[in-house]
Amino acid sequence: MERAARVLVVEDSEPILASVTAALTGVGHEVLARADGGRLESDLGEFVPDVVVLDVMLPGRDGYALLPAVRATSAAVILLTARSGVAERVRGLRAGADDYLVKPFALAELLARVEALLRRSGGVGDAATVADLVVDPDAGLVTRGGAEVPVTATELRLLHDLVAHRGRVRSKSQLLGAVWGWEEYDLNVVEVHVSALRRKLGEPRLIHTVRGQGYVVRDDGARDDGAGG
Repeated sequence: MERAARVLVVEDSEPILASVTAALTGVGHEVLARADGGRLESDLGEFVPDVVVLDVMLPGRDGYALLPAVRATSAAVILLTARSGVAERVRGLRAGADDYLVKPFALAELLARVEALLRRSGGVGDAATVADLVVDPDAGLVTRGGAEVPVTATELRLLHDLVAHRGRVRSKSQLLGAVWGWEEYDLNVVEVHVSALRRKLGEPRLIHTVRGQGYVVRDDGARDDGAGG
């Protein structure tokens, strides 16, 4: 295990909640288990989780309605969903989830995803710059032209990797391995987060698509080589 953590699990299925809680506590994590999100805001402030495992289909406020409150903290989020369609997964990522698991899932995979998120929270290196953009992982801060750009922890890691390798193409698989810890995973994860970063960074565009290869950060104002995320 990478390190012990505080994990908040919000899941309305009693069997799933019990098995996930047992698996997480079994490897040394401190777990707070909830069957709904009614106390989410107070739990985030009092329990201060490192990771939130959040079911999408919950009574009352669903997972999507609860995500903004979690995103306002430093906690990472793994969404649990019974819907395996691409559109549903993309919706969760665009809403701010760091990762997702489709039900039914293996507990070993959930544990591995939690460990990957914890490794990512340990820092990613020195500040990286390109043009007027500064990505400082130690401060958890991204600025462009001196103005702060609000990003999630995952977006910060992705942007730092791209800027640190500026001028070099990074494939989606390379980015998955560096940022998410999974080289063989859904490439939509990368596309959605790159799109979110482009919206937040504005123009002129710094993150360019290289058709069939991946993404590259350039400060030359060049056009993308083909369409894509």
